[in-house]
Amino acid sequence: MMREQSTPRADWPRHLAAAGVTFHSLEGPYWREDVCYRFSEREIGELERATIELHQMCLSMVEEVITHDRFDDLRIRPEYRPIICESWNQHHPPLFGRFDLRYDGASPPVLLEYNADTPFCLIESSVAQWHWLEMTRPGKDQFNSLHERLVDQWRRIHHIHRGPLHLTGLPESAEEAQTVAYIQDTAMQAGLETIPIPLKGIGWDLVQGRFVDQFNHPITMLFKLYPWEWLLGEPFGSLLIQSSLIMIEPAWKMVLNNKGILALLWEQFPGHPNLLPAFFTPEPLGNSYVRKPLFSREGANVEIISPTQTIGTSGPYGEEGWLYQAYAPLPDCHGWRPVIGSWVVGSEPAGIGIRETEGLITDDTCRFVPHYLSHNDLSPVGVLGAL
Repeated sequence: MMREQSTPRADWPRHLAAAGVTFHSLEGPYWREDVCYRFSEREIGELERATIELHQMCLSMVEEVITHDRFDDLRIRPEYRPIICESWNQHHPPLFGRFDLRYDGASPPVLLEYNADTPFCLIESSVAQWHWLEMTRPGKDQFNSLHERLVDQWRRIHHIHRGPLHLTGLPESAEEAQTVAYIQDTAMQAGLETIPIPLKGIGWDLVQGRFVDQFNHPITMLFKLYPWEWLLGEPFGSLLIQSSLIMIEPAWKMVLNNKGILALLWEQFPGHPNLLPAFFTPEPLGNSYVRKPLFSREGANVEIISPTQTIGTSGPYGEEGWLYQAYAPLPDCHGWRPVIGSWVVGSEPAGIGIRETEGLITDDTCRFVPHYLSHNDLSPVGVLGAL
């Protein structure tokens, strides 16, 4: 795993826009291609194997939470539990998720958290960095089958549900709007009839007892790039519990998107090489640990606590409870610290995207960096290249 200098493409913003990414600089620098990461086949194989194993362990934990009624541990409200159980028992299909991993090429990848409900960095991980690879390193490879696997998973979903697919998100966010548009494109390529709808356009037919769009057409399957805990707080949220609407992501993802799943994983698989010790109280970790809200996004309200200092980020989360995790410093490459976002589509590993930060916590100020795979790479194991 090497961090290398790279010559940016001429007029790279135009190339990104052609791939569907125009939010690369809206709130400060985000996409960068003056550097990139190189991986060996061994390293990609290790990331792939860890992703498969973590995914299987996470699915087993959904069964554990439902079967043994562990909802209180995750602070999931009682009124939400029936829809979670029903979606799991009815085998409602998932689309995707992203494991955030700490990895340096030497020690095993370890799970920092699982973005199971509304993972971002999708377009840049999929088509944007693939176009970068084709233009800058023709003949090289990349751990990236995201686009093809998304189309294939939509085909599987379409086989289960033949009706149209409505899609919603927050249109005022350029990143969310473009991500929803990309998801819509992959669904169309799989043969689905797709109908984008603003969140405020979702209505309820009192006579038929079903959700409808702004044209009074029934909504039978809905992709939402909107967190479940927010969705259930909307005026129509209580109706979701009594509706037969197929949701993507399904309601059982509320279990996995909860940071508390990290403590349950460690309880069930103590000492696993791809996990960090995690608990619902800080005492087992001594005086150094990371504190995370059970529900949070983009690194908000995360604190790194040590005997000498506390470093944290601001945000609106924390009232719902906390998760305490062993602190595993990110690899440091001359001041930049990468996190590997390892994607799962359906039940298959589908590639990686890399975000790096100059701080100790990966938040919404991080930068996305593309990668490539060097076959038969004989570079030293676990060396992060110095620039």
